[in-house]
Amino acid sequence: MRHIKLETGADGVAILILDHADESMNVVSDIWLDEMNAAIAQLRENAAVTGVVITSGKKAFMAGADLKALVEGYGRLTKPEAYAFSQKATRMHRALETMGKPVACAMNGLALGGGFELALACHYRVLADDPKAVVGLPEVNVGLLPGSGGTQRLARMIGAQAALDLLLTGRSLSPAEALKARIVDAVVPVEDVVAAAKTWLATNPSPVRVWDVKGFAAPEARGMIVPEFSLGLSIAVAKVADKAGYNMPAAPAILSCVFEGLQLPMDKALSVESKYFARLLTDPVARNIIRTTFISKQAAEKGARRPKGVAKHTVSKVGVLGAGMMGAGIALVSAQAGMDVVLIDRDVATAQKGKDYSSKVWGKLVQKGKLAADSVEAMLARITPTDDFAKLDGCQLIVEAVFEDIGIKGETTRKAEAVIPADAIYATNTSTLPITELAKASARPDQFIGLHFFSPVDRMGLVEVIMGKTTSPETLAKSLDFVAQLRKTPIVVNDSRGFYTSRVFQMLINEGAAMLAEGVEPARIENAAKAAGFPVGPLALLDELTVDLPIKIVEQAIEQEGASFLVPAGMPAMYKMRDLGRPSRKAGGGFYDYPEGAAKHLWKGLRENFPLAAKQPEQTELKLRFLYAQAIETARCIEEGVLETAQDGDLGAVFGWGFPAWTGGTLSYIDTIGIAEFVRESDRLAQQYGPRFAPSAWLRAKAANGEGFYPAPAGETE
Repeated sequence: MRHIKLETGADGVAILILDHADESMNVVSDIWLDEMNAAIAQLRENAAVTGVVITSGKKAFMAGADLKALVEGYGRLTKPEAYAFSQKATRMHRALETMGKPVACAMNGLALGGGFELALACHYRVLADDPKAVVGLPEVNVGLLPGSGGTQRLARMIGAQAALDLLLTGRSLSPAEALKARIVDAVVPVEDVVAAAKTWLATNPSPVRVWDVKGFAAPEARGMIVPEFSLGLSIAVAKVADKAGYNMPAAPAILSCVFEGLQLPMDKALSVESKYFARLLTDPVARNIIRTTFISKQAAEKGARRPKGVAKHTVSKVGVLGAGMMGAGIALVSAQAGMDVVLIDRDVATAQKGKDYSSKVWGKLVQKGKLAADSVEAMLARITPTDDFAKLDGCQLIVEAVFEDIGIKGETTRKAEAVIPADAIYATNTSTLPITELAKASARPDQFIGLHFFSPVDRMGLVEVIMGKTTSPETLAKSLDFVAQLRKTPIVVNDSRGFYTSRVFQMLINEGAAMLAEGVEPARIENAAKAAGFPVGPLALLDELTVDLPIKIVEQAIEQEGASFLVPAGMPAMYKMRDLGRPSRKAGGGFYDYPEGAAKHLWKGLRENFPLAAKQPEQTELKLRFLYAQAIETARCIEEGVLETAQDGDLGAVFGWGFPAWTGGTLSYIDTIGIAEFVRESDRLAQQYGPRFAPSAWLRAKAANGEGFYPAPAGETE
């Protein structure tokens, strides 16, 4: 066996060691399952073996299935084949727990997903007392459910309510939390996990699980007859709908799986679980989520877009120009990453306010016990607030975050470049101003790049890296190294109006404003966006942004492009709100009222100023408009070369402005629908609502050729 080692001692205890020969982590695979089945058969037949300890030869115990393999296999598996895949693992775990010999699991590190399902199939679980040794079943976060007994064993061990709490959140538990939750039996120092497992085996424990004893019935086995279970299930259904809407199938499947499974004997319950797993595995939602939020995200963070042949670059001193909200956040994450930060503003007091932001954020973490006070002192010591540009001497990279004005930014560039080293990178944090134009103020335009952070910087993980026409590959490589130091996720785009994220995000708010002007009920607009999976409705978003910002962007575009610029359909409504004196929340009110001490609510004056149409559109149509408007604009970004990869487009959509994760992003959404169908539906929307939905000749050609934005699975055609 290549991935498993068996050691049998004179005490009758066999040690089964998981040690994947080809990976740094133990993972579930067909080969591993075959080896486990062979090992179980060998242990069962060996009369000299009285008990078994399962542990790992690696730092971690075991993860789950190989997510990349699951995505690559999407479209090739039928539901019966997916069911068989789940059942293969289920039968292995069932063979382990029913082989007639007690099995203890000695987890020397983290055990997640399929790894923790293996632990649940053992009769006793010992976990290392190490903060990194977390355990849990996170499958819901990738659109799946535990497919080899996790839902059924957990519910029978700790009860349906406690199990659903873990299954529906997918959260990982620390050793102490796991012990308190009763999903592990002992927590000991890492060097003692095997010994503790052996000590338990020495007590001559029964190898029979409680659910295999004749007459066993879980307390919730009578289903809706038990008031507590009935109430808990009803609440769980409501929570799922509130959190995930109706687009994420995993959580409802988990609810059904637990409810149905508890009414049945274990083996039949496991079959039910496999059926639900098969349904999810063959659903595009799981493929979309896994591909974008895990595979593409990890690839981007490991340097997928980094130019080859450039030596790795480490920034130890960074200059941040502008101590407002963005600059303060950039200073925080830079100091947190171990860099010395020179934080500059017009005067020291203003720069100090920027530093105080870090103190406030970290102070809250100290209060919650998530950060040590001495760590905060060390990080704050790295931030130097000043108004003196001379202190930028020695900075390897500058991030400029001053007011969004070309003149102000140009003056700031010249002042900084007079001081910084000749090989320093100069990055501007802008969401709309052209990088190529801003680079004209630089004496070294090849070292000039855009780094668009998202607010709040300390909580938003995406950074949009914008290449100007003169930006060199070396500058890109060094900038990506800086983003990696910050432990953020980069996407790389080329210079254009609004770049990528700002350009496509505006389609969401403009579509909402256009609907309002058409007479669509405001609450219907907001609810449709949230029902599609967006975290916030477009009118609420506009109140936070202010209508002045999109108006300014459009007026600049008209000034530069003239009649060729297509004015967004939402602009009349935005102009009207500005003229009514309701441009934003900050100004006292916009599309919403914000009464002191009470929840915000839609402004009643909207009905008077935007009369309702006699016939209101279906929610489905509104959801479609939101999704299509952004998807087709992303396709234009690919066509124009603003985006070079579908992965960057989808990462930017999901992590930049909250495009629904179930879609996998704007381009995955097109592929999920099918590009030919997308073009047909876009034509219908264009005829009904305007040219913003019209497919280009390029997109029509892709549809005619059946070319999606990602490679189709083998054997699958459009």
